[in-house]
Amino acid sequence: MKSIITCLCFVLGFYSYGQYDYTATKMNPYGQAHPNAPEELKNFEALIGACDCKSTLRNQDGSWADSEDIIWEWKYIMNGMAVQDETLKPDGSHSGSIRQFIADSSKWYVHYYSSKFPTATLPTWEGSKIDDKIILYRDQKAPNGMEGKYRITFYDMNDSGYKWIGEWVNATETIVYPTWKIICNRDD
Repeated sequence: MKSIITCLCFVLGFYSYGQYDYTATKMNPYGQAHPNAPEELKNFEALIGACDCKSTLRNQDGSWADSEDIIWEWKYIMNGMAVQDETLKPDGSHSGSIRQFIADSSKWYVHYYSSKFPTATLPTWEGSKIDDKIILYRDQKAPNGMEGKYRITFYDMNDSGYKWIGEWVNATETIVYPTWKIICNRDD
């Protein structure tokens, strides 16, 4: 009996030190931002929760495909010190990212994963919030071999939703080729 009480006191003590105060709960299903998290965690504050979205990809011939309905869900993870998102698609596939802000570089680092294309090493985008947009980059050559980057931009972020666009850009960003766009709306 004494060992059970000791164990219970240890567990209750462990929780009382704030180890899990900001994780998802029934009251806060998407978790909460930790008060000691970098201020930049607020960059994604308007995206936290679930949105109904229209995702549209560019076809090989340059035309836009029909849009696909997806659910894009965002939550705080790591006891409110980072952000995770996940897309839920009608074909049963999923993808998402883990987003951490690293103060030493003053940048966001975004690690992408997908159920359709599992990989041993997660691709990483990096960037920051500029004005009212979150802009992230990853090195990527164009199909013709031209050096460039894939640029991801979140914009028009507010309580009713947000927009996202993925574009290939050359090194000077004078050539911009959109390949994917997503428009998200909240019903609640």
